[in-house]
Amino acid sequence: MTNRHRGEIEAKLDGKSYRLCLTLGALAELEDAFGADDMVALARRFEEGRIRSADAMKIIGAGLRGGGSPIDDEAVSAMQAEGGAGGFVDIVARLLRATFSASGPDSDETTAGVGASEHSGPFPGTT
Repeated sequence: MTNRHRGEIEAKLDGKSYRLCLTLGALAELEDAFGADDMVALARRFEEGRIRSADAMKIIGAGLRGGGSPIDDEAVSAMQAEGGAGGFVDIVARLLRATFSASGPDSDETTAGVGASEHSGPFPGTT
């Protein structure tokens, strides 16, 4: 069971449910992977809403590892998500919103708000 207050989400990959969480260690991993100087720079990168498939693979991989599943990015690259490519976009959007939103993920857990300009803070999903 996921804890929304800790920034955790649940996602189905290869038909199996996983807990994903961008822990501090996972965020540090992503800072290194994306060459971001700090968490604000990392959040701003995600806020632009332009995430490549390789980016999604790294974000999902870091989230899986942060959630306790020792799965490397190569294994993530071979996984299937419910809904195909759109399913991966949904996972990334929910994970970023759960991580960077002050109040946690939206109750409907859709992709609305991530990458959109409807928020004013440096973190996706905040207002």
